[in-house]
Amino acid sequence: MPRCLADVDPERIAIIKPSALGDVVQSLPLLPILKERYPHASITWVIRDSLAGLLERHPLIDRLILYRRKGGPSDWVRMAKELRAAKFDLVLDLQGLLRTGLMTLATGSPVRVGLETAREGSHLTCTEIIPNTSRFVPAHQRYWRIAEAIGCGELRSTATIRVAKTELDAARELLSGLRGAVLAVAPGTVWETKRWPVDRFAAVCAKAYRQYGCSTVILGAPNEASLGAELERTLSRFVPRATVLNLAGQTSLQGLAALLATADIALTNDSGPMHIAAAVGTPVCAVFTCTDPQRSGPRDEHFEFVQTGLSCGGSYHRTCPHRGTGHLACHSELEVGRVFAALHGMVQKHLTGNDPLRQVAA
Repeated sequence: MPRCLADVDPERIAIIKPSALGDVVQSLPLLPILKERYPHASITWVIRDSLAGLLERHPLIDRLILYRRKGGPSDWVRMAKELRAAKFDLVLDLQGLLRTGLMTLATGSPVRVGLETAREGSHLTCTEIIPNTSRFVPAHQRYWRIAEAIGCGELRSTATIRVAKTELDAARELLSGLRGAVLAVAPGTVWETKRWPVDRFAAVCAKAYRQYGCSTVILGAPNEASLGAELERTLSRFVPRATVLNLAGQTSLQGLAALLATADIALTNDSGPMHIAAAVGTPVCAVFTCTDPQRSGPRDEHFEFVQTGLSCGGSYHRTCPHRGTGHLACHSELEVGRVFAALHGMVQKHLTGNDPLRQVAA
């Protein structure tokens, strides 16, 4: 155990991890570990305001401090004062960017811990950098190095998202009219390079309907409503009789988690919904183009991935560096048949049981 962590017995802990959605979900297993190691400590999480709904009901978080990404200088001053006034004994900067480094420094905490992925000078604001946490280490393992550093690495890693009963009841009501197994599809993601084409998602959903009678529920963020509408139109053109419920852009984060928890299986890109589905225990089949499932995928037995075979796969380019016929070639190389085969395997493994296709009958 690092000396600074071996000596600390904090009363007030801050986790600075404002974003992104999937990364926040992957760092959630630290909460029960911190509570186990420091049972009397209060835990504060610094989170982007648009993601606060995911954490606001978590029983192990005592307080949220909101980071307003589009806020002005007055918001930064307010947050800095709030961070300083909290008098944290231990601060974990799990983001490692300039803005989170400034947040870390603003706390004035005597123990400020970061990861080797820290960049933009944020490592200079930490008193300790946890070893073996480079970008080549899977994300969930990087965060778990904190658990190991405080002597709790042998404990079980669990990512829990607490969903309100009212949200679960509402999700069940929304999906109650759908026939057969419910396939939740989230075709969006922030990076263009990670966004497998909508018509290919529609083709997989059409195959799932023809073979299993699956209904499709489309999910996504508010800025992905047009993407959801395109998927709905395309799927309806492929199989006019298919049952489709388009909820893209119409749910809160709690509502999204509830719907994913209620669905039978999920199909996504490498995205926040992929990690939420894994965290709530729903089998998820995910498409990976420019990212690496070993580094970015969830640590979960209910997770199956399909990865492009191109040499540039897993290169983590936000925009495709190739032009002409090579532009976004990973999208076309990753064929519908391969993705459906992976989905089929998930159905056979998780949804059949002793009565063949009992959960996926039309």
